[in-house]
Amino acid sequence: MKVLIVGGVAGGMSAATRLRRLNEKAEIVVFDKGPYVSFANCGLPYHVSGIIEDRESLLVQTPEALYNRFRIDVRPHSEVVAINVEKRTITVEGTDGTYEEYYDKLILSLGAEPIIPPIKGYDEAENVFTLRNIPDLDAIMANLNTTQPKEAIVVGGGFIGLEMVENLVKRGLNVTLVEKAPQILTPLDEEMAIFVENELLKNNVKIIKGESAVEFQNAGKKVILENGEVLTSDLTILSIGVKPATEIVGEAGIELGMRGGILVDDRYETSIEDIYAVGDAILVKQQITGEDALISLASPANRQGRQVADIIAGYDRLNRGSIGTSIVRAFDISAASTGLNERQVKAAGFDYAVTHTSAKHHAGYYPGAKMIELKVIFDAKTGELYGAQAVGEKGIDKRIDIIATAIKGNLTVYDLPELEFTYAPPFGSAKDPVNMAGYQGINLLEGFTDTIQWYELEDKMAQGWKLLDVRSEAEVKSGGYIEGSIIIPLNDLRDRLDEIDPAEKYIVSCHSGQRSYIAERILKQHNFNVKNLDGAFHLYKMIKPEAVKHD
Repeated sequence: MKVLIVGGVAGGMSAATRLRRLNEKAEIVVFDKGPYVSFANCGLPYHVSGIIEDRESLLVQTPEALYNRFRIDVRPHSEVVAINVEKRTITVEGTDGTYEEYYDKLILSLGAEPIIPPIKGYDEAENVFTLRNIPDLDAIMANLNTTQPKEAIVVGGGFIGLEMVENLVKRGLNVTLVEKAPQILTPLDEEMAIFVENELLKNNVKIIKGESAVEFQNAGKKVILENGEVLTSDLTILSIGVKPATEIVGEAGIELGMRGGILVDDRYETSIEDIYAVGDAILVKQQITGEDALISLASPANRQGRQVADIIAGYDRLNRGSIGTSIVRAFDISAASTGLNERQVKAAGFDYAVTHTSAKHHAGYYPGAKMIELKVIFDAKTGELYGAQAVGEKGIDKRIDIIATAIKGNLTVYDLPELEFTYAPPFGSAKDPVNMAGYQGINLLEGFTDTIQWYELEDKMAQGWKLLDVRSEAEVKSGGYIEGSIIIPLNDLRDRLDEIDPAEKYIVSCHSGQRSYIAERILKQHNFNVKNLDGAFHLYKMIKPEAVKHD
């Protein structure tokens, strides 16, 4: 059996090495148009700052090493330019010319390529780069080392964009981030992304939202935005997103779907028999919605490569879809998400509920405890988990990994308090933030609390709802307050119930939500009409600082 694999990075190389472990006799040939295979593309931004000092450490395997250990024929500088499904051949442009190769099985791991919008002057720009592979990195490093730039612009506030912002700042550049959307990090919801935005501002990153680059002038030294603003740049990184690299697939008559992604069945087979596809170029099922999705992440790509090798070797494996779990660091803060965000849940038409939890990443009494902001989204009736987001300095990966596992395992909000985690003061809390999110969710589902979200507060108050703030007077004086609030500290509430009109409707708030829940329970048992501001004053102040008053 002759198996050809197009693409020698995550999915392709996982398929090649797994297939060899299962079938010693198969002829396995891997083609890649670039000079390197099996490199750590997720580590590329960290070489820019020198955090990863040795460029060679990014080269996980070489063709020679792969041949010596696995007897895999790896051919870099070999671009597959055509697929002939009738002849079962591919056409390759290599260093020694153009040739054809026959296949019994063909695996396409074509990956994705950077989106380059039609920006006037791009072709003449000498200091504009993308970052997807080792040659891209080499070009950026050459520019940094030869021109010694001072001003940098990163266009695109996604994961790679933020990683480049951080590493360029750490290299000593002044960095401006330009993002077309009204927020950075669009996989997160607005109130969660704002924590990351504030961290960037704290590190002197200039952020321009709602704008995009439309023109490069003076060989890229000037960047013109949609609104006409002119920015000066010694180095510009385009990080607008990626698209499936599937041109040759469409030309071969293999069926494509949304945004040019390759359609595959639950065994990774394309519309053409014996041609399989994995990685960033394929459409997967979003596991929660069942809809087609493009999820360009390393972990699913590696899993898919391994699974398709098993399938070709005769083992029963199914592509069960993906939920999209990711994390990014920006200086001292990390942001992670899994599953669907609130915008996606709303767009899908789900009846959903939300909880925001603020808690320490380990026991608060142990030195060094850092806050975690955790958002969990779930079905308003069954508690089925739809997604989660977390931001903070420590422990973010752990909590999102837990909830991602819970989603994959079909657990619900009701199961979150049942999860048992390691606990000692340096590592966690007796009630982990994930447990607490579960308790909050159960309280919501069972009617012990009734919440509103930060974006509903203004409308509710306009409709006549009164905001009751149960923080201490010292907190209000130091942290500010929302105009129109009634201030009654929680410990005084029972003794001051006569100051509250039972005919009115109330929204209760505190700093993070714990005291306001207690206040809600007190008031409801005295027959008041009460809702709780989810995330409380702390979250509202982050997203709406202009609404906070100070005496």
